[in-house]
Amino acid sequence: MNIVTGIVLYAIIWFMTLFLILPIRMTTQADVGQRVEGTHASAPETTHLKRRVVITTLVAAVIWAITAWIIIWDVITLEDIDLFTRFGLGEPSY
Repeated sequence: MNIVTGIVLYAIIWFMTLFLILPIRMTTQADVGQRVEGTHASAPETTHLKRRVVITTLVAAVIWAITAWIIIWDVITLEDIDLFTRFGLGEPSY
């Protein structure tokens, strides 16, 4: 894995992690009972975005490190995933 692949992999993992962390423990305006005019009741009351970005960065770094280790050290290779040759189905026709 070269440096560009590592950066792209980290960016993908970071955004996927962000979208998983955003709704955790979110308080909506309907929960608080103070709805701002012109907004949805399901809009967040406070986002705590800075804290969520820090948590996302730390979690994504751990996930990326594990994934990079698996790729670099060939723990799981493409041959392990290739079901056509594993079960004797022959070459796939693309």
